[in-house]
Amino acid sequence: MSVQLLTYVLVGITFALYIGIAIWSRAGSTKDFYVAGGGVSPLANGMATAADWMSAASFISMAGIISFSGYDGSVFLMGWTGGYVLLALLLAPYLRKFGKFTVPDFIGDRYYSKTARLVAVICALFVSFTYIAGQMRGVGVVFSRFLEVEVNTGVYVGMGIVLFYAVLGGMKGITYTQVAQYCVMIFAFMVPAIFISIQMTGNPVPQFGFGDRAHDGVYLLDKLDGLQQELGFHEYTSGSKSTLDVFLITAALMMGTAGLPHVIVRFFTVPKVKDARKSALYALIFIAILYTTAPAIAVFARTNLIETVSGKSYSDMPEWFTKWEKTGLLSFEDKNNDGNIQYLADASKNELTIDRDIMVLANPEIARLPNWVVALVAAGGMAAALSTAAGLLLVISSSISHDLLKKMVMPQITEKQELWAARASSFMAVCVAGYFGIHPPGFVASVVALAFGLAAASFFPAIVLGIFSKRINKEGAISGMIIGLGITLYYIARFKLNWIGSVATSGKENWWFGISPEGFGTVGMFMNFIVAIVVSKFTKQPPQEIVDIVENVRIPKGAGQAQTH
Repeated sequence: MSVQLLTYVLVGITFALYIGIAIWSRAGSTKDFYVAGGGVSPLANGMATAADWMSAASFISMAGIISFSGYDGSVFLMGWTGGYVLLALLLAPYLRKFGKFTVPDFIGDRYYSKTARLVAVICALFVSFTYIAGQMRGVGVVFSRFLEVEVNTGVYVGMGIVLFYAVLGGMKGITYTQVAQYCVMIFAFMVPAIFISIQMTGNPVPQFGFGDRAHDGVYLLDKLDGLQQELGFHEYTSGSKSTLDVFLITAALMMGTAGLPHVIVRFFTVPKVKDARKSALYALIFIAILYTTAPAIAVFARTNLIETVSGKSYSDMPEWFTKWEKTGLLSFEDKNNDGNIQYLADASKNELTIDRDIMVLANPEIARLPNWVVALVAAGGMAAALSTAAGLLLVISSSISHDLLKKMVMPQITEKQELWAARASSFMAVCVAGYFGIHPPGFVASVVALAFGLAAASFFPAIVLGIFSKRINKEGAISGMIIGLGITLYYIARFKLNWIGSVATSGKENWWFGISPEGFGTVGMFMNFIVAIVVSKFTKQPPQEIVDIVENVRIPKGAGQAQTH
């Protein structure tokens, strides 16, 4: 059976499963829609959280970045993994006890201000839309190759699928759909990794295989270093980024993780604070399986790619090469007209252009694995992109319908009307997300890294100070969020999107202190902290009831129910 037919079958089966679960678990109330009724088991919530967390950036793009960047790509591993630990230990249990199920809800009540709630809603929308652009891009990449349609068409199909089960089932539907998606995703990620590890080193454990000897007796990483240097690339196991930028990117990813609204809301779907801690532990175990395998896949894919294409005749390229060429994500230009592919670091001589986002998806084909494995990876990539996109859509819809409409504009709205408003805002959100998926500002993990920077610069200080400081007041929190978000948005708009200033002044050489846009969220975060603390010091203290709430939240026992009204 052909790869395309197998892909249609496997993707069709998984889509039918997701839609069936959405119909079975459709939301009948706002509590079902926002927090799945608050009755999800810790194990199921751990799997759903892992699926929510391991987006297209983790499944499709992270190994691709590491594959091309080598050591420099490790910032994504350190930042995203460390950030989840930070979230699980430092914030999730306290937010769960507070009893509010959205970040704007927490900020609005903790800082006793509608203005603070509005600023938090704006921050949530910026973070979520930036993040979801990467997911929709991932959907398009998967569809474009395996269903042999244009990238834009793939985005449209993905929009329709996500919209169906997110709008119908809300958090309840999304939770149980994500449990299924995690199973599909991790199976699809591990099977080819195990196959290729055995194929290249004889070791069936990918985490150990990429550090083992290849069949020619040379350590695989040493072999890859040699191949890289022959082509003019820097050593795979050495970095080219400055220490400062590595630190700032890692910190932005870590702190941004702890401020991601679509991950935080998952801890309100369990009955008790103790269950939130349990589900965090389960999620960390499930996440670690993929994150410890990604560097191995990166090494396998990079080595196989170089050995397959470098210096070889274009006419001898296998079928997967021409299939990816049709998508526009891989291209060959014969600059010297010799019919051979020159894959070199020197841009003036290089004849091969490869989109980083294709590496995980093309990996089984490059390694000549069976067609069913290739199709399985396609289904896994779809599961990764759709699971996170659904969670982000819920954050956007709840920010608009609950935090903005119910809490500020129309407080007398009925529960039924609020539920319809949530579904309508989901529809509008998926349309905007689709636009950004068609016109993304970069490859998947890069776009997602920007979302983490925005979350770090806006939400993280407000949440941490809101839990651990009784002195921070509404003036400080509002000022901090505005400054942190504003300066980070400016930096991204100028140096990543080239929306501000000329192209000549937006280049890498003009970065402030050599800080990349992906790492600038850390600077925005520090500015947020400083402004919030200084402004609070010179303005009125919070009311006594707020001080009492902060003290109560930090007591480990007891848990309030997530409140919808």
